[in-house]
Amino acid sequence: MMFEVVSSYFNMPWVYYTFLCIYFATTVTIIGVILSENRNPVKSLAWVTVLFLLPIVGIILYLFFGRSIKNKRMISRRNRRKLRKYEQAPKVDKRSLNLEEESHQLINLAGTLAAAPLYPDNSVEIFSDGQSKFEAFKRDLKSARHSINLQYYIFEDDSIGREIRDILIERHNAGVEVRVIYDHVGSFNVKSSFFKQMKRAGIQAYPFLKVSFPQFGTRINWRNHRKICVIDGSIGYIGGMNIADRYIDGGKNFDSWRDTHLRLTGPVVRALRYSFAIDWNFMGQPLLENDSHLVYSPEVDAPRAGVQLLTSGPTSQWSNVAFMFHKAIAGAKKRVYIQTPYFLPTEGLLKALQVAALAHVDVRIMIPRRSDSRMLTYASYSYIAESLKAGIKIYFYEAGMLHAKTMIVDDEFVSVGSTNFDFRSFECNFESNVFIYSHEVNRQMDEIFHRDLEKSTRITPFEWRNRPYTQKAAESIVRLLSPIL
Repeated sequence: MMFEVVSSYFNMPWVYYTFLCIYFATTVTIIGVILSENRNPVKSLAWVTVLFLLPIVGIILYLFFGRSIKNKRMISRRNRRKLRKYEQAPKVDKRSLNLEEESHQLINLAGTLAAAPLYPDNSVEIFSDGQSKFEAFKRDLKSARHSINLQYYIFEDDSIGREIRDILIERHNAGVEVRVIYDHVGSFNVKSSFFKQMKRAGIQAYPFLKVSFPQFGTRINWRNHRKICVIDGSIGYIGGMNIADRYIDGGKNFDSWRDTHLRLTGPVVRALRYSFAIDWNFMGQPLLENDSHLVYSPEVDAPRAGVQLLTSGPTSQWSNVAFMFHKAIAGAKKRVYIQTPYFLPTEGLLKALQVAALAHVDVRIMIPRRSDSRMLTYASYSYIAESLKAGIKIYFYEAGMLHAKTMIVDDEFVSVGSTNFDFRSFECNFESNVFIYSHEVNRQMDEIFHRDLEKSTRITPFEWRNRPYTQKAAESIVRLLSPIL
C-alpha cells in the first residue's frame, strides 16, 4: 500500500509538473524570440495571443508558420552577377521619358529595393478571363522553338492542366528545353503521378521548397505564389491565374472566376527570365546562363509601355511590393483603384488608403462578396468599417470569385501580378508584380475596372453598421489572427 502511494507520488505529479515546466519554458522562449526580432507589433501580439489561447497547438503553429527567414540569400552573389550580365538591363535616361514625377519616384524606389530596372518599349496584352488567356497561352506554347520556363503556384491535374502538360511533353519531344516549377504546398492535392509523367517524358519539373519531414516545419509557411512563364525568351506571361479549370469555368463553388493576367513582349521579358533563373538556382538546379536564341521584339498591335518587374518574398530585406503600393497610394492625386480577393492591409497601407481618401482622392476597393476562403472573407470584412469611415468606397463583386490582383493609380501607373493585398503576400510568399507606366494601359485597366463595377454592389456605411451581430463577432475573432493568416 505504502509502495503504491509513494509510486503514485513520484510518477503522476512529477510527470505533470515536468511537462508543465517544459511547456512554459518553451512558450517563454518562443515569446522571447518573437520580441527579439522586433517584428510588426500587431503580428507579434497575434502570435503571443495564439501561444496563450491555444496551448500546445500554438507552439506547433509557431514552429510551422511563425519563423522568419528574412535576409536569407537565395543565390550566391557570384551567380547573381552572372545572371545580371545575361539579363542585359538597358540604361534608360528617365528624364527623356514622358512621365509624371510620381512615376519617376516609383521607378527609383523599385530600383533601390531590388535593383529592378525599367524596361522601355514593351507591348502589353491584358486578359480578364481565363478562356482568352489560356487560348493565347496554348498557342504560344505550341509555337515554342527553343525553351519554355514555366512557374505556377498551382498546376492542377484537370482538363486544362493535362492539356498544358501534354503540350509541354510534345514540345520537349520536338527538342524544346522545358523547365517547370510548381509550389509544393499550392499543388498538395495533385497526385505525384501527374508530375512524374512529365519527368518520365524528360521535362525538368520540380517543386519549390518541397515539404517533407524533417523539413516540414521549416518550409510549409513559405509559398512560391508566382505565376510566370517565359517562352523562347521573347514572350512572357505574368498575373493572377494559376493552371486550373476553375480559372475558365469558375469551378464547383462559383459561377465564374474573374482574374487578370498579362502577355508581355519586349525587353522586360529578360526580367521575367532572370526571376525564373534565380528560383531555379535556389532549388539547387544549374544556373541558367546565356541563351543565344533570345530575341526581343515588341508587337506592333499592342500599346507600348515602360515596365518594371519587382519580386518580393520572405527572404527580402524589405517588403518590396508593399513598399511600392504604399508609395503609389501616398503619391496619388486623383484615384486609387484596387482589386484583390482578400483585403487584409498592413497598418501602414490601411492608413495610406485612409489618408488618400480623406484628401479627396477617389479610393475604391473591390473584393468578392464571397471568396474561396470563409476565414479570409471574414478577415477582409473586418477592415471595411474603418475604411468606410475614411471615405474609401468598398465594392462587393457579385458575379463570382474575384481573384484579380491589380492597382490603378491616377492616369499612368498600373500594378498587375500575384500579390494579394494581405499579410501573407507581403511577408510570407514569394511574389512577383509588374509595374507599368503607360497612359494607354492605365486606360484599358480602368475600362476593365468599370466593367466589373457593373457586376458589383457598393457597400454603404448604414448597410454595414446593420449587418448581423453574429457576422460582426466572427469578423472580430478572425481579425485577431489576420496578421498570421
